[in-house]
Amino acid sequence: MARNTTVPADLSAPPITSILAKFVSGHASRGWSDAVDHEAHRTFYNWLGCAVGAAKHEAADAAIAAVQMLQPAPQATVLGRAEKVDMASAALVNGITSHTFDFDDTHLKTIIHPAGPVASAVLALAEKNGMGGREVIDAVVLGIDVACRIGNTMYPDHYDRGWHITGSTGMLGAAAGCARLLRLDEQKTQMALGIAASQPVGLREQFGTMTKPFHPGGAARAGLMSALLASRGFTASPRAIEAPRGFVQVASDKRAWNEVTDELGQRFEISFNTYKPFACGIVIHPSIDACVQLKDKGVTPEQVERIELRVHSLVLELTGKKEPKDGLQGKFSVYHGCAAGLIYGRAGEEEFSDHVVNDPRVVETRNKVVATVDDSIDEASVHVAALLKDGRRIEVHVEHAIGSLQNPLSDKQLEGKFNQLVVPVLGDAKAREITAACWELGAMADVRKLTALCRP
Repeated sequence: MARNTTVPADLSAPPITSILAKFVSGHASRGWSDAVDHEAHRTFYNWLGCAVGAAKHEAADAAIAAVQMLQPAPQATVLGRAEKVDMASAALVNGITSHTFDFDDTHLKTIIHPAGPVASAVLALAEKNGMGGREVIDAVVLGIDVACRIGNTMYPDHYDRGWHITGSTGMLGAAAGCARLLRLDEQKTQMALGIAASQPVGLREQFGTMTKPFHPGGAARAGLMSALLASRGFTASPRAIEAPRGFVQVASDKRAWNEVTDELGQRFEISFNTYKPFACGIVIHPSIDACVQLKDKGVTPEQVERIELRVHSLVLELTGKKEPKDGLQGKFSVYHGCAAGLIYGRAGEEEFSDHVVNDPRVVETRNKVVATVDDSIDEASVHVAALLKDGRRIEVHVEHAIGSLQNPLSDKQLEGKFNQLVVPVLGDAKAREITAACWELGAMADVRKLTALCRP
């Protein structure tokens, strides 16, 4: 019996796989503005800090124990750890740790966290082959462009279906970045993208568990392996991304092909990357920002009778956990985020620890937060009102939270975040050395100088 489809197949889709392969293999090194290049360094630096910061997390312990059962050759560094493993496993583990704290970069148009899949794969391969920093930066820019342009093509339909879009587009970005590093020609790059298109990783059902950060790690490993296979002559459909039974048309009813082709090679999606000041889902950030502002106005939890939030429906869909039981669940609770912001004036990784999530004062404050859906408010905004026990009402409206494109973290603020993550793992002296190395990565002759610094 024939099955109905929601949207008929698009039989006239442009040759997206071929177009992207030509772009990745042929675009000039550093063929973009100084601003784009600096953003690439910021993206890499932020990703590295997040990966090192989570190096001692139980998810990292479990992942390394699992990959070591395969008896991997010591080809590449696990950032923040003494262990070296094979490059595919390093891509996996570093992808996991970079997303474990939910503190990584975000392409706000699609809510993709692009560096996790792309940088994890690229650095592992570059370390194994002793490549230079310029090659790494080029691969990161181009790989992120591929992942985010495909994300633009499908978002929000693909995400609304339940795909974790970071993993389910990240394998294409990782494959593109690694194909670039391997200097694959257009045809083999097309094959790498085609192989990767059969390996989307990640379901939103996994949010709040260790499997969520597995998604960028799994995508990194899949993309790296796709490029390695293609380099040895392994084949795939040359239309694997756009064909009627290809990745995009199977995974989404939205197929905005122009999002891939418009200004390709002129506009780079890494320019629209953002970096989190708070270690949780991006849609909570406006609410935390507002509650930090309430604290700055002198409001204390003890004074508060109730905190009223007006938020877009997506906020509660993604982060509506009222009674989180541990730190991972806390990252998906706008209620906990508000409590942390009001009590501590910040929401770093410590504020999403199991201990803090279950602290009686935090629980009491969290229970005072009431959220109401108002879809006239943008998903990146919030209106917060604190009703105090003395009858006063103090309101804060956040149009663009700190860390957004309109209110970005400065390089100095990014360094502060990096130090909070890295110093507890590697110490102050190494954190300073890594910072200097990351800002100069594009001129580094061999990235093994950097990865050596990232081991205890």
